[in-house]
Amino acid sequence: MISTNQFKNGNHIEVDGVIFKIMDFQHVKPGKGAAFVRTKLKRVNDGAAIDKTFRAGEKFRSVRSEMRKMQYLYRDGTDAHFMDVETFEQMGIPEGLLTERLQWMRENDEVDVLSIDEKPSDIQLPTAVDLTVAETEPGVKGDTASGGGTKPAVLETGARVMVPLFVDIGDKVRVDTRTGEYLSRA
Repeated sequence: MISTNQFKNGNHIEVDGVIFKIMDFQHVKPGKGAAFVRTKLKRVNDGAAIDKTFRAGEKFRSVRSEMRKMQYLYRDGTDAHFMDVETFEQMGIPEGLLTERLQWMRENDEVDVLSIDEKPSDIQLPTAVDLTVAETEPGVKGDTASGGGTKPAVLETGARVMVPLFVDIGDKVRVDTRTGEYLSRA
């Protein structure tokens, strides 16, 4: 069991049979009345964020979480398949849980897989990845690095991003995985 005074950002708890990740919390001691804890929680199964308030000292079932370095192998339409780089054990994670993150991953990339109560549930990507531009409109003569403007591009993983006019097919670009924005040439 874990009490509200043991909360830490990133911990996982079970509330009413649902597992949440603690994103942020704040202990509040008002002048009148009992102390309480205001939290921002992220539901593990679908990623929905909620705000919830608990009484100080309330207890919850602590959830065992573990990060393992794994290699992304492939996806088959229902699951994304990963292999543990140490034990070579393979596992599948439903694509629906990873839709947003899969667009930044190439086969054989290494990522950290989060397992909750021995069940894989999420992956952690680096904040930026370098990917090759597969499709984009050709730049117009006179476009420069300092010239404004962007154009759509499709990357090797199928992700769509807006890139500056001077970027061509075959160029490597660095993209922020959190926002999907072009950062620079790689």
